[in-house]
This record gives sequence, structure tokens and C-alpha cells, in this order.
Amino acid sequence: MAINLDKLVGFHQSALSIRTDRMEVIAGNLANANTPGYKAKDIDFNKAMESAMQRSEGTRTLGGNSLLKTHENHLGGSSTSVASNFEMQYRVPTQPDTGDGNTVEVQAERNRFLDNGLRYQASLEFLNGKIKGMKKALSSGGQ
Repeated sequence: MAINLDKLVGFHQSALSIRTDRMEVIAGNLANANTPGYKAKDIDFNKAMESAMQRSEGTRTLGGNSLLKTHENHLGGSSTSVASNFEMQYRVPTQPDTGDGNTVEVQAERNRFLDNGLRYQASLEFLNGKIKGMKKALSSGGQ
């Protein structure tokens, strides 16, 4: 029986990649909290995950690069991140404009950063559990 690692870890690998990209976007928002005219951005995790799952059908990964099958005997590829395949969204501020045009709400961004970090950690734990289960199955399979 062949082991398909993409089926084992594919979902969690995509989730970790999107969470990483989102963490960078939120960190950028926080870094530009005092930049006049800066517009807060975000990645819609659900849309990104849907896109990643649709692309994973017929896709193989090799060293972090996504290789799309272009012909039965050929492989093509790209090295873009999972979340870079769709537009960045701008946040709609909940507070009135302070006059400088900046839409970053520091406390809300910190909360999003923490929430995203916790969800990243949860995905990492799920992935770790899957790998431990596979290692256990492989080590006890030959006995």
C-alpha cells in the first residue's frame, strides 16, 4: 500500500502557509500603525484555504514549490506562496478617521495577531499528531 503524504499533511501544510502569510500582513499593519495614509490589509483565510484546496487537486509539492501537472508526462511549477494567489483585502475601520488617513486599529490588530498565532499553533499540533501517528504505524507495521 502506497503512502500519500499529500493526503496526510496537505490540509495542515496549506493552513500553516496561509497563517504564516497572514501573520506577516498583520505584523506589517502593526509596524505601520503610525504611518499617515497607511491602509490596514488582511488575508481572508477561508478564501485562501478554498483556493489552496482546489489547487491541491492535481498538484504535487516538492521542496516547498508547487508543481502543476501540465501534461501526462510533464510537470511545470511555480514557487509562489499559497496566499499570494488572490488579492489582499483592505480592512474597514470601526473607529472614525483620526485625520491622517491611517486605518490601522492597533488593539484590534494585536488581537488578530494573537488569534492567528493560536490557530497557527493548533494547526502545528494537528500536523505533529498526524506525523506521530504515521511514524507509529510505520514502526509497528513491520512487527
